Amino acid sequence: MAEDSYHYAVIARALQEIDAGGPGLTLEDLAARMQMSPAHFQRVFSAWVGVSPKRYQQYLTLDHAKRLLADRFTLLDTTLATGLSAPSRLHDLFLTWEAMRPGDYARGGAGLTIHWGWFDSPFGPALVMGTQRGICGMGFAAEMGEAAAFEDLIRRWPRASFVQDPVRLRPWVQAAFGCEGTVPLLLIGAPFQIKVWEALLRIPSGHVTTYSEIAAAVGAPRAVRAVGTAVGRNPISWLIPCHRALRRDGALGGYHWGLPVKRALLAWEAARSEDAA
Repeated sequence: MAEDSYHYAVIARALQEIDAGGPGLTLEDLAARMQMSPAHFQRVFSAWVGVSPKRYQQYLTLDHAKRLLADRFTLLDTTLATGLSAPSRLHDLFLTWEAMRPGDYARGGAGLTIHWGWFDSPFGPALVMGTQRGICGMGFAAEMGEAAAFEDLIRRWPRASFVQDPVRLRPWVQAAFGCEGTVPLLLIGAPFQIKVWEALLRIPSGHVTTYSEIAAAVGAPRAVRAVGTAVGRNPISWLIPCHRALRRDGALGGYHWGLPVKRALLAWEAARSEDAA
């Protein structure tokens, strides 16, 4: 995955160049701007996402979200339960999740031991946290930096004990980013937040939905702003796919770990989904 992190750094730079120069940039133009040969640039793109730079460039443009809403919109089930749920699927990866009891969450993680470690990922450095019951936190540091990402996650559970132990987490992380295997998740949040996160887990890879659709699905159609806040507080990025939530007008909305990361996540999934179709 170290090579994937390098590839993501190239993708992030490509985003900046495409935004500055428009979607009409040729392969040669982009490669020159990043001081790479066209052949090397093509290899990096193809290795990271499985499609050519020319095709992938379509997924990185600013109006890509609008096209996703038009072509890959998901209407969510309106009966969502809180607690142990059926598995969710991401490619050949199966997610099972369990919600922590509200009283345990209210105690700020007291009595909970959370193991953590840094890992390379297809989307830059990833901070992953977990208990013996599953992954409870995942954040990306490409935009905000490692120190800020670490502080962001640990302050969510201020009374928990944190132990650096990447070895314990590595099998789950490898399955998560390899998109193959089973990964358990432990959802630590308020009851309303957990309902929103469960709704996110029902959005298929390569598809998107809207904040208002999520609000309706959790039985609070007027609480779009509260839903947006809960989406932003999702502690397990990528696996609980808050990046698949968009505004009704096709705008990306926010993303806790940085909008360039959100665009890369959406582009990566869309390209992979269409390539597999």
